[in-house]
Amino acid sequence: QVQLVESGGGLVQPGGSLRISCVASGFTLEYYSIGWFRQAPGKEREGVCTYDTRDGRTHYSDSVKGRFTISRDNAKNTVYLLMNNLKPEDTAVYSCAAMPGRLVDRFPDWGDYEYWGQGTQVTVSL
Repeated sequence: QVQLVESGGGLVQPGGSLRISCVASGFTLEYYSIGWFRQAPGKEREGVCTYDTRDGRTHYSDSVKGRFTISRDNAKNTVYLLMNNLKPEDTAVYSCAAMPGRLVDRFPDWGDYEYWGQGTQVTVSL
């Protein structure tokens, strides 16, 4: 069964850090480019960062640049998102998505991907 499953979300204080995971099953993540998205209540889904499997390049939105880092462990078929210096405005459901081969754009739309996860809640609050 092909699926992406996120985990690692939770409640963290402002300024804290959190690492969330996205585990793939049913396909080999190494051959796919990855996108992390987030959606806060009442807001549209936004692309946070991407990883191009063709050359390993990463791209970050201005809102998270310098604070978030995407990485991949091929042996574990897992992608991670390390989030540092978290802010209340980072509160959202975070989801991963995968598309075969190279990215079609620096920040492809959600619908451009082939597989999607259900998301994990990240809450930044005192």
